[in-house]
Amino acid sequence: MGLELPVFTALSEKMRWHEARQKLLAENVANAETPNYRGRDLREFDFAEHMANQPLGGVSTSVTNVRHIAAAGSSGDGGFSASQANSFEITPEGNQVSLEDEMLKVTANGMDYQAATSLYTRSMKVLRTALGR
Repeated sequence: MGLELPVFTALSEKMRWHEARQKLLAENVANAETPNYRGRDLREFDFAEHMANQPLGGVSTSVTNVRHIAAAGSSGDGGFSASQANSFEITPEGNQVSLEDEMLKVTANGMDYQAATSLYTRSMKVLRTALGR
C-alpha cells in the first residue's frame, strides 16, 4: 500500500538512497585491493531538498518579513550522485579504500535504513489507527 503523502514519499526515497549507498559501499569493499581504485560514496540525502522538490498541489509559501526564513528551491534532479570518497589513507595497492572505514559506513547505513523503515512502519500504524482500521 503506497501513500502519496509527502512524508511517506520522502521516507521511501530515503530507503532507496540507503539501498543505492549500500551497493556502492559493497563495491568499495569488493575493490579494496584493486590497484588505483578510488572509493565512492553518495551525496548525503537531504530531506529538506527532497521536500522542496515535491509538488504542493497549489499550496505555496510567502515571506511576509525579510527576517523570516524563505523556502529555498533546489535544482536537484531527484537522482543520487556518486562522488569520490574523501580518504587520507592510501593503501599499498595505491587505492584509497580503507576496509575499516567502509565497514563502519556499511554498519551506519544499515542502522539508518532500519530507522527509516521503522519510522515508515510506525507512521502507517498511526495512520491506520486514526482511520479506524
